[in-house]
Amino acid sequence: MALNNPAFSRSPAFAQGGIAVAQDLSARQIDEVYNRASTPTGGDVMTVENTIAKTVGAFAVLLVGAGIGWVTASTLPLLWIGAGIIGFVLALVNIFKKEPSPALVLAYSAAQGVFVGGISSFYETQFPGVVVQAVLATFVVVGVTLALFASGRIRASKKATKIFLIAMVGYAVFSLVNLGIMIFGGAGGNPWGLRGSVEIFGIPLGVILGVFVVILAAYSLVLDFDFIQQGTRNKAPAKYGWTGAFGIMVTVIWLYLELLRMFAIARN
Repeated sequence: MALNNPAFSRSPAFAQGGIAVAQDLSARQIDEVYNRASTPTGGDVMTVENTIAKTVGAFAVLLVGAGIGWVTASTLPLLWIGAGIIGFVLALVNIFKKEPSPALVLAYSAAQGVFVGGISSFYETQFPGVVVQAVLATFVVVGVTLALFASGRIRASKKATKIFLIAMVGYAVFSLVNLGIMIFGGAGGNPWGLRGSVEIFGIPLGVILGVFVVILAAYSLVLDFDFIQQGTRNKAPAKYGWTGAFGIMVTVIWLYLELLRMFAIARN
């Protein structure tokens, strides 16, 4: 795909068509792509199986971090807030790093785990039961999307991806404007800003946006799966399985946090 998750787009290992699409790269970069695509053999190449194993490992680290964030949320709130900032910085480092680093991916998983656990505990205190709802909904969305992709019933396309990116930009702009409104006390002091103060046919805007974002996240997962599949076709080195794991983690964490907020707004 020409437009995609930056976790994958910065790496030629996931380029569609392998070396054939690298015509705009420098001679040195083309040589690097060629060497990566032709040299690895057997267990040294990226496969769906070893990418899944790396993804499971990264999520295991995230769950440990989430447990720490959950139990310390009320006594050490600065811990999970700080972990969120660190996780954001590590996400940028992983995105812009040319070569995947297992240590950085796992560090991102740990930091985001603490943040996810802490903010989940915060939401659960305000809206009992909302975390279970968000977790179950996340599993359903990921499971259904994976099943549809595996069966070939849903695939990424250039047109759909362009629409996806336009929608993402629009949503990002709205989120920044809404954050400003929340900080400066607009929207009648509603803690959710426009998400909670504006209703369409009696339904809070935050709930409608939540459904819209779930669709965006599901398509983002399709892009993730598509690039992992492309990486295996290109016979990328096995280390790029960590890039695949990182890309899926970013999408799933985003999906969960959006669902958590959507259910909280619906409760409110």
